[in-house]
Amino acid sequence: MKLLSVVIPVCNEEENLKTLFAEVQSALAQVDCPFEVIFVDDCSIDQSLAVIKDLAVEHPQVKYIAFEMNTGQSAALYAGFQQACGDVIITLDADLQNDPGDIPAMLRYYGDYDMITGWRKNRQDTWSKKICSIVGNSFRNWMTAETIHDTGCSLKIMRADMVKKIKMFRGLHRFLPTLMRLEGARVIEIQVSHRPRLHGVSKYSNWRRGFEGFHDVLAVKWLQKRNLSIKMKDMQ
Repeated sequence: MKLLSVVIPVCNEEENLKTLFAEVQSALAQVDCPFEVIFVDDCSIDQSLAVIKDLAVEHPQVKYIAFEMNTGQSAALYAGFQQACGDVIITLDADLQNDPGDIPAMLRYYGDYDMITGWRKNRQDTWSKKICSIVGNSFRNWMTAETIHDTGCSLKIMRADMVKKIKMFRGLHRFLPTLMRLEGARVIEIQVSHRPRLHGVSKYSNWRRGFEGFHDVLAVKWLQKRNLSIKMKDMQ
């Protein structure tokens, strides 16, 4: 690892951002590798962008991208991936429910694996969200022959040159383990901590997530069936 790029989508999270950056700093101080943090502001209507700009002035590791209109988490991640200079990309949410303190332990698997994805086994959310997550993940796994317990966990570590090849469409960030496998990645899922939300509100409803997820899984299933796997026998 030469440089770690931490990509964080942001939408109306002004109260969380300074604490989040301090936690990321503290976690990555345990890792012998330089890092950058890329905040992608998805047209927040609070003071999130102003807070991010202040952080960028105070800390040379901080970069940011600001969207003109709300485009969604997949677009924010994709923009961050393309802007990232690191050979390793780390993603997490801006709501402080992901714990950056899990990153050093996850990084120990990097090298043996090209993607380490988090599993919020003890998820700190409402029962309705937990039940919908179990149903959604089970359906996705059945349709795509996957074994991932928690595709919705934003805490992920990925090999940059692989994830940058993925053409992202709206909603497909939930299928990154499967899409990374299509690029040849070795994927492992690791249990991570999960914290209650203290500030702000969730950006998704269960109905919206379920409706969009059904169509998304059909698209990913099609990509799996049509994926080209070429093995050379000889070449000159």
